[in-house]
Amino acid sequence: MSIIKLHDLYFKPYINKDEIAATVKHLANQVQRELPQDEVPIFVGILNGCFLFAADFIREYHGNCEVSFVKLSSYNGTSSTENVKQLVGINEDLTGRTVIILEDIIDTGNTLQQIYNIFRNKNLKQLKVATLFFKPDVFKKELPIDYIGKSIEDKFIVGYGLDYNSLGRNYSTIYQLTTPPKMKNIVLFGPPGAGKGTQAEFLKEMYNLVHISTGDVFRFNIKNATDLGLLAKKYMDEGDLVPDEVTINMLKAEVEKNPKANGFIFDGFPRTQSQAEALDDFLAEKGEQINGMVALEVPEDILVTRLLERGKTSGRTDDTDEAKIRNRFNEYNTKTAILKDYFEEQNKYYGVNGVGSIADITKRIAEVFDKL
Repeated sequence: MSIIKLHDLYFKPYINKDEIAATVKHLANQVQRELPQDEVPIFVGILNGCFLFAADFIREYHGNCEVSFVKLSSYNGTSSTENVKQLVGINEDLTGRTVIILEDIIDTGNTLQQIYNIFRNKNLKQLKVATLFFKPDVFKKELPIDYIGKSIEDKFIVGYGLDYNSLGRNYSTIYQLTTPPKMKNIVLFGPPGAGKGTQAEFLKEMYNLVHISTGDVFRFNIKNATDLGLLAKKYMDEGDLVPDEVTINMLKAEVEKNPKANGFIFDGFPRTQSQAEALDDFLAEKGEQINGMVALEVPEDILVTRLLERGKTSGRTDDTDEAKIRNRFNEYNTKTAILKDYFEEQNKYYGVNGVGSIADITKRIAEVFDKL
């Protein structure tokens, strides 16, 4: 999960969909346990924000029930207002019935007060309130809240039905208001022989960024016998792939070493979608994001020629055998190239022609960097 931008504001991941689902299920089970088995409650959702919560809650409630909705309004931008308007009421006869209000979030309590006012003269058997989220620090009313899914701090949130000026309701995760990202973080991407390392050296100087090469990080950790290096070497000595978790932790350590960096060029990482997701999560926790993947695009035959030529002086045995080179491209295409789709879905993929002089390629990449 990465940072999202809605209108003029940025939001970072706060509560994931699995935790939301578990909270909703717990609430539904709690309500069901406390009601008599023959009770047929009416669940009343408060629109617009509760529509996802109400739908999931009803699916988790395994008993007979009725469902209705009332629409109220109390938000202006990111601030709760004192003016709560009743827009749509309930038409059902509620005499002698148990009504359970389903709220997505309760903060100041202004909307809750209006709810109690609405139902005060309905001759109910009982009125209960279940809210998915509750902000105790700003709650102003002495009103009962019977079921609370999760208490949260007083920060503006969006997602899972909650919005910022009509945007953000459709996200399955809850996002929290954060400061605008300050770093420029780039994934430099491309097949073996595309020239990522060479370009990274130029670009880090041009943009004052920290270059993190997966290969360099591995070699450093192994050479210096760090805990992560020893763990990685153990897998490598046994002929096994180093698990994503080990690689990711090495990269995290490198980022943490540079707290004042203007940003990072990630070279050789991520290699898989799971690594990309982990990188997004890690940066989002810090209020940062990947600005874009810049991919050097070079025809395979040209790359084979480059690598065979490089093999004459590099001393790398995998650069001297065309069959091994082709196998590396096959692995790249089947495992790593899927990242193109991952970043394209976020509108963060930028293909750059990787054929030509080093200076020409650097200029092309710089044009993309400047846009980011």
